[in-house]
Amino acid sequence: MSDAVITVGNLGKKFMIGHQPEGDLRGSFTSKFRRLLGRSDVRSQEEFWALKDVSFEIEQGEAVGIIGRNGAGKSTLLKILSRITHPTTGYFEINGRVSSLLEVGTGFHSELTGRENIYLNGTILGMRRAEIKKKFNEIIDFSGVEKFLDTPVKHYSSGMKVRLAFSVAAHLEPEILIIDEVLAVGDAEFQKRCLGKMDEVSKNEGRTVLFVSHNMGAVENLCTRGILLSAGEIEIAGSTQKVIQQYLEGTREGIFDLASLPSTGSKQLVFDSIEFLSESRYLPFSNGQIQLSFLSDLEVRIRLRPLKNTKDKVYVAITVKDMFGHKLITLDNLYIDAPFYMNDDAFITASCCMDEVSVNPGVYVMDLWCSNGFETYQKIENALQIEVLGRDAFGTGKVHHSSKHGFFYQKHKWKQIH
Repeated sequence: MSDAVITVGNLGKKFMIGHQPEGDLRGSFTSKFRRLLGRSDVRSQEEFWALKDVSFEIEQGEAVGIIGRNGAGKSTLLKILSRITHPTTGYFEINGRVSSLLEVGTGFHSELTGRENIYLNGTILGMRRAEIKKKFNEIIDFSGVEKFLDTPVKHYSSGMKVRLAFSVAAHLEPEILIIDEVLAVGDAEFQKRCLGKMDEVSKNEGRTVLFVSHNMGAVENLCTRGILLSAGEIEIAGSTQKVIQQYLEGTREGIFDLASLPSTGSKQLVFDSIEFLSESRYLPFSNGQIQLSFLSDLEVRIRLRPLKNTKDKVYVAITVKDMFGHKLITLDNLYIDAPFYMNDDAFITASCCMDEVSVNPGVYVMDLWCSNGFETYQKIENALQIEVLGRDAFGTGKVHHSSKHGFFYQKHKWKQIH
């Protein structure tokens, strides 16, 4: 007998797309002329399949990440599973109480207060008033909106709505939690708390989580399995790492352009691009920031442009700083006397491998520097940000989110002698 709590079979969703007549001056004149003759504009329509023949099963307690480019069908799939819209073909079965957070304000009545909406959501989930009351304080503490609890949610900011909506969805004990990209609206600290809570309800409480996000670090940190959608179809399903790797290889989001960044100390550009790999998997960038769930087996590849009229040895350095500019780590091939050799017409890639860098959760900044040992060719300060997400640094099965004990985690052992 299958333990699946979500079963999807040959699911398809079709939309009809209408095309307006030409929108230029000629099209506008034609439309007016047709109306004078009492004829309406002709709208052509075509079928668009947002989902095609999608099939999978999710077992109780699994955390599954659904990823893909914009328009791949991710949100459509979640809306079907949340019973917001109906499939055109195929079927799905859900065994358990579902709580969904698909967009800002999901499940809220704008005229009701935050307090009233908590009870409304609990009632929709089939909970009794006493059950909701038991969880009420936890919901408020997690959301941080206590001051505005008796204010209609129509006056809430989008961030406040997301805080309360996620807190309600996570604490009212649904068997299945469905979360779309909506968490991106919240600030970084709240996103971390949300990921920690989802990790807790999945691993410790045995509830099922279905998570859609473009944040590959969050998907990797939370989910044990992934599904990659492409043009409405499943391209690959399997381990999170394998699915993310295929997605990044298809989108090449793992490469960050350095050539356009402001730099100093150079008459010619040297740095072309940078990419991060972990266990041979490309890690994605988003708006100049890379998010890492761990720093084991990290490789940094920096592509260098040809240096004209020079046969010098070339040295490259990476400096990692905190947000206040304090230098924490410098990795420099000058220190280990391992220079690169460049010529006038060939790009080279400088690779720096780190077995393990145990940096605690937080946001850090990276500087890049290139020289011949005496003269600086190019220096890029604050080239990119690195956000280290929470991880099970202590091997206890719990995700460690706090950096209050310092910048680094040093592996160590304690034992009682006497």
